[in-house]
Amino acid sequence: MNEMHIQSINLSRLMREGGSTDARGEILDYISLEKEHIPLEGPTQWKVAVTRLEGEGGQEFWLSGEIAGYAILECRRCLTPTPTPVRAHFQYMLRYQPGLAELQAIEEDEEEILLFGHPDLDLGPLLSEAFALELPFTTLCKADCKGLCPVCGANLNEVDCGHHEKPQTRLGAALSKLMGDLKD
Repeated sequence: MNEMHIQSINLSRLMREGGSTDARGEILDYISLEKEHIPLEGPTQWKVAVTRLEGEGGQEFWLSGEIAGYAILECRRCLTPTPTPVRAHFQYMLRYQPGLAELQAIEEDEEEILLFGHPDLDLGPLLSEAFALELPFTTLCKADCKGLCPVCGANLNEVDCGHHEKPQTRLGAALSKLMGDLKD
């Protein structure tokens, strides 16, 4: 297996001789999506295996892989940047179509097939999509995160700002009064 920082794999040998090949590498700094970047803590490791399928003139391939690392997401309570583990497994059916400039997805018999036009297959979009789809909706910096003070916005994990009462809405005040009356 070749260790690489470039997210691609050359399928020339597979196209001529058949069999399978694999590659692995790492992504540093961030995962790149179309309009945003997901910051990373440390290197994110990836590995793929590609096998040429018999039939169809040797132009179809099965790609399977895994990507794992730590995305830096904001804690849902205190907004502190928090390293969050992400691990994704993915599989794709590929078909070689000479002349295509970039990956194209088609649907055939209710199955998605990715078309590629050059033996140097760019794995970047596949790795980014798999990683992004496994991101959790929210994360916590720690299980007992105290969050932000609703009065002054201070991070209550770092400082005691002295605001112990939470501001209430009219409904909250009415419910508190009702609860107080019920206790009496």
